[in-house]
Amino acid sequence: MAVVSDSHIERVPEHVAIIMDGNGRWAESRGLNRLAGHKQGVSSVLHSIEMAAELGVKYLTLYTFSTENWNRPESEVSGLMDLLVSSIKYYTPDMMKKGVKLKFIGNRKALSETVQQSMAEIEEETFQNSKVTVMPAINYGSRLEIVEAVQSISAKVKSGVLETKDIDEDLFAANLYTSGIPDPDLLIRTSGEMRLSNFLLWQLSYAEFYITDVFWPDFTKEEFSKAIESFQNRSRRFGGV
Repeated sequence: MAVVSDSHIERVPEHVAIIMDGNGRWAESRGLNRLAGHKQGVSSVLHSIEMAAELGVKYLTLYTFSTENWNRPESEVSGLMDLLVSSIKYYTPDMMKKGVKLKFIGNRKALSETVQQSMAEIEEETFQNSKVTVMPAINYGSRLEIVEAVQSISAKVKSGVLETKDIDEDLFAANLYTSGIPDPDLLIRTSGEMRLSNFLLWQLSYAEFYITDVFWPDFTKEEFSKAIESFQNRSRRFGGV
């Protein structure tokens, strides 16, 4: 497995976001149904969480189910939700041992009571953990997130809690799902696609991008380490020289 350079250890990104793409194509290339790819992808989630904790990454955001994913076949959507609930139940003890804190982002209103309850339970159980905060984005869409932030701020202005002159970048960010969380330093996208797909449009303003052709189910600890090494070898100027 690739090893992160000791000379760059201080440059490990604080926050890594991942678009976990290619589960369906991985399965279809093997003559399997698409849900088999999602099930195999759980292993890659665990690998990434372990590497994030090992390397000192403090936040890991995983694009798990988008607002657009409801357009997929009902059987696939239902299977994904069942997989989410079963994975939470099965892996909660392991998350506790590893010091992982779970914090879900996204709009929960469209999710079933069973899914919402499972999410709330693991959030409560892992709340005190501090090794790494893992944020699965469920029913997440960045445009929806931004619209909801505008609605929230507008309501506060209308009620007199805020004045328009109070609105700045910090206030806007405080009304996003990721309130209180630093913006991602690094975005990883698997399967070779080069688009954001409505993911963290505000938060990724200055993130470094790492695109790999590897399908998500094949994204190993070594692949995660390669992404971190790529980040370490870049110069981040944030608009400066």
